[in-house]
Amino acid sequence: MIPQPPFADTLTLEEELRRFEELKPRLNQVWDVLMRTADQPGTSVVVPSLTLDQDELRKLDGATFYEERLLFLLIRLRNPRAHVVYVTSQPVHPLILDYYLHLLAGVPASHARARLTMLCTYDASPRALTQKVLERPRLIERIREAIPDASRAYLTVFNSTPLERKLSVLLGIPLNGLDPKLNYLGTKSGSRKVFREAGVELPQGFEDLTGEADVEDALVELAQRSPGLRRAVVKLNDSFSGEGNAIFRYPEQTDDRQAIRKALRSLEFAVPWETHHNYFQKFTRMGGIVEEFIDAAIKVSPSAQLRTSPAGEVLPTSTHDQILGGPSGQVYQGCSFPAHEDYRMAIQHRSILIGQVLAKQDVVSRFGVDFLAYKDTPEDKWKLTALEINLRVLGTTHPFLALQFLTGGTLDPGSGEFVSLSSRPKYYMATDNLRASTYRGVLPEDLIDIVTDNGLHYSHRTESGVLFHLIGALSEYGKLGLTVIASSREEVQELYARTLDVLARETGIGHA
Repeated sequence: MIPQPPFADTLTLEEELRRFEELKPRLNQVWDVLMRTADQPGTSVVVPSLTLDQDELRKLDGATFYEERLLFLLIRLRNPRAHVVYVTSQPVHPLILDYYLHLLAGVPASHARARLTMLCTYDASPRALTQKVLERPRLIERIREAIPDASRAYLTVFNSTPLERKLSVLLGIPLNGLDPKLNYLGTKSGSRKVFREAGVELPQGFEDLTGEADVEDALVELAQRSPGLRRAVVKLNDSFSGEGNAIFRYPEQTDDRQAIRKALRSLEFAVPWETHHNYFQKFTRMGGIVEEFIDAAIKVSPSAQLRTSPAGEVLPTSTHDQILGGPSGQVYQGCSFPAHEDYRMAIQHRSILIGQVLAKQDVVSRFGVDFLAYKDTPEDKWKLTALEINLRVLGTTHPFLALQFLTGGTLDPGSGEFVSLSSRPKYYMATDNLRASTYRGVLPEDLIDIVTDNGLHYSHRTESGVLFHLIGALSEYGKLGLTVIASSREEVQELYARTLDVLARETGIGHA
């Protein structure tokens, strides 16, 4: 395999930007294939790189195995004329591929496998996969060679940065994701500005802060604007899964700047390993916001997921109730689908307004909007406030892809509910954070045996069961992801509890 130009090292920024703009219109030409509305030929090149701040990436145990989450995009192979090229840092265990392909409804696994090309960098270092690919011109050439028709191909990524833009240009295919020049709109500061333009409720606060002095000034001003406020939240602009959030507790004298400065030294971070010095180093580099912490007796964290098309359409895809944890209760742990009926359509409506603002800015991307729903008594109506926009593939993306992957059903935009091809309503709960010391050493083969022997395997007959992901991280890190699908919330809860019991019993064998 002899690499052909263009090469990453010789591509000028001016040429890169020009070619990237030239590729954009081609995404519209393959949109019907991308949205699975037509069985036309097309190739999806999936590079599921977590192109995030490197300090944040190092904190994520088994980060390279998160690349497996988008294996649900093998749903594209349900189209008998589609091809998928899937690139990872390390080889994906063959059994994991078989696991997904044999669950793909409507097409023989052998036929789908023949249209799938798996490539990898053989590089487990804690760096962005896209960076690894760009360093390997021969691998780039192999990706090009695996695309039958570049005019009917597109690049799918986890999030978009200049690295993904460069890879798009080198491959000569459009990026199915955000133009990196619009990344600001998905920061905490950019989100607040979009909410205001959309006319959507947001917490009192301040954005575009650049350091600790700005944070101190914002906390002083916020206390003056909101008498009686006891807590505020400090957020990094580009944090991941809530890990860049910190809780500030006001002193008794909220008009005493010195007391506020002292209290700022006691921020409560979302993760136990964070330090004041390191946090504000990142804050100075990234920027961030300060906003009021909303206190209420009853609080939940729903979210809505949508995408904007090249034609400027705003397309709702799902709603979820997020499961949050960590010391401050702000770290994403998992989700349940759909969001509660009491506020499901309200957050979808507000998210469409937000999507319209993004579409006017030429955003073409999956995106999610996180909300806070709160009230003081069970009888009260829910109040809603928008918290942030995530312009990328989300933690809620892959479980919804799993539901589509398995059932072939669709979302009813009028109710926000999902209906399978057999007209059954479907519900699920999903997590990326199932962990236990006894999971360490469990091989993919062992997991498949456990699932099969205990009847947890997904059944196309009942359209219920458990689908696992992050399987590659299981043996080394004792970490696993799953999506539990059933026909009611109660069935989901029962199956989820049973799954945890089975895993605890089976993986506990041989341990003291």
